[in-house]
Amino acid sequence: MKHLVAESGAHIEVESAGTAGYHTGGSPDPRSAEEALRHGIDISEQRSRQFHVGDFAFFDLVIAMDESNMADLIDLAPDEAAVSRIRRLREFDPAIEQATASSADLDVPDPYYEDGFDGVYEMIKRSCAALLESIEPG
Repeated sequence: MKHLVAESGAHIEVESAGTAGYHTGGSPDPRSAEEALRHGIDISEQRSRQFHVGDFAFFDLVIAMDESNMADLIDLAPDEAAVSRIRRLREFDPAIEQATASSADLDVPDPYYEDGFDGVYEMIKRSCAALLESIEPG
């Protein structure tokens, strides 16, 4: 998303954070870094951090990758206003028929245990591009 925002020239703050803290300070999975680099995006300096309740005061939109993360974020939200700013990334995916999509259809699969980093990259890129378009039309 940071790469797409930079290319667009939009003035949007983008951060990445997980709902669990067990990777805090860690580098991206080498397979993720390799896939991003294949597309001209260097994420080697990115470091993991845990999302915290104070983030709701700073960000206008909080994006969850899957149903589990969404539930964690809703549990963490201090009020209904914060809950209303939580969305799932694939809600923006133009490849999904939103009206008939199941909750599982909206999950970004975790490629950690599989060899699906290329497909997940394409899914995320497509969804992020549509999200950016929804924020900054044209």
